[in-house]
Amino acid sequence: MKKIFAVLLCVLLLASSLAASVTASEMLPGNTVSSDPYAFDEEYYSKFKGQGVKLYVYNWGEYIADGSDGSEDVIKMFEELTGIDVDYTTYDTNEGLYSKLQSGSAYYDVIIPSDYMISRMIEKDMLEKLDFSNIPNFEKYVDDTFKNDVEYDPTLEYSVPYTWGTVGIIYNTKYVTKTVDSWDILWDEDYAKKILMFDNSRDAFAIALEKLGYSVNTENVDEINEAAELLKAQKPLVQNYVMDQIFDKMVEENAWIAPYYAGDFITMHEDNENLAFAFPKEGSNFFVDAMCIPKGAKNKTEAEEFINFMCDPEIAGRNADAIGYATPVDGAKEYLDEEWANSPVVYPSEEVLKNGRTFNALSTEANQKMDELWTKMRAAEVSDSASPDNGVQVTAKNDYMWIAYCLGGAVVGALVTWIFMHREYRKRLCDDKDYYKNK
Repeated sequence: MKKIFAVLLCVLLLASSLAASVTASEMLPGNTVSSDPYAFDEEYYSKFKGQGVKLYVYNWGEYIADGSDGSEDVIKMFEELTGIDVDYTTYDTNEGLYSKLQSGSAYYDVIIPSDYMISRMIEKDMLEKLDFSNIPNFEKYVDDTFKNDVEYDPTLEYSVPYTWGTVGIIYNTKYVTKTVDSWDILWDEDYAKKILMFDNSRDAFAIALEKLGYSVNTENVDEINEAAELLKAQKPLVQNYVMDQIFDKMVEENAWIAPYYAGDFITMHEDNENLAFAFPKEGSNFFVDAMCIPKGAKNKTEAEEFINFMCDPEIAGRNADAIGYATPVDGAKEYLDEEWANSPVVYPSEEVLKNGRTFNALSTEANQKMDELWTKMRAAEVSDSASPDNGVQVTAKNDYMWIAYCLGGAVVGALVTWIFMHREYRKRLCDDKDYYKNK
């Protein structure tokens, strides 16, 4: 379907060059004149044309339709429609985003953190309140589910939902023969060094806490310590701690099991049909990623225009079709590949959703404790290199120390053997001399 869309777009764009009467609003981005007064309204979207505005957008990796694999390039569409240039960069984790913003070394207009991080940023006064008069598509198109009882943004002043999804277990059916329905599989020694794990503390601790039967939002120090010990026990089995690196490792079958986001599984499955997805019976994270504006952003109104654009049903649909995540925008599903729109992975059952756990913002003390234990556990890892033959990573300091001990022992053993043999040789030589002297 994505390829069909791309072909149609090219044909229609060619036709537009031959018809002087066709306006930009008729061609962007849906190639039809929208009946909605705001969706592609030229007056609304042309306020900043010719002003040389550059908008800085900071998003997760592999998380927007960028024109690859036959998808639409929604950034390019926005630029052509508004005349605003977009500087688009990516990050790997919520924690990385937070640290960069907190350091004051980065400048962005739009960011897309997850629910618990939004809550944390609100608490730290790191976000601007949105002017929803500049974001009319929020009220018109965003599903009411994402407007009621939103724990991470209780006053609905700081965020507009971008996507939502769940966390589960991705595994390769060619190699994983055991039933996959529990987080226990990530601690199974039969799959040692073929297991990947999240490279961020919140997701990793959540899995360990769920496996232990504790709340993912616990602030109990004993429970956090117990989860840390469980992660420590898992470490010898883990090939690598990853975020975006998971795509290559799972698709190329260097690794066989990994916890990750359901939306990204869809992308991986397109490239390797041996991959499957399972929701663990213990429960998993249900998350919402939302568009926000950092405190002090210089292009706030332009940023709100970008947020409004991403909430248009056609744009949201084409974007979701490219990245594989569920969209909170009503009417967007009609632009999705039918298989994806009906996927129980992307849009899971009520039973699965009821077993989902939403991350809450933890106290500063709990965050510090978790980060401290995570850093300590990860400190033993010294390399991200992997064997070209099987992708198995040798990362622990103890592994290298053991190799050093073995080599040192071998050298000492060889030296002792040489000394012994040399002494025996000299003794025998002396004995021979005495023999011939006596003769």
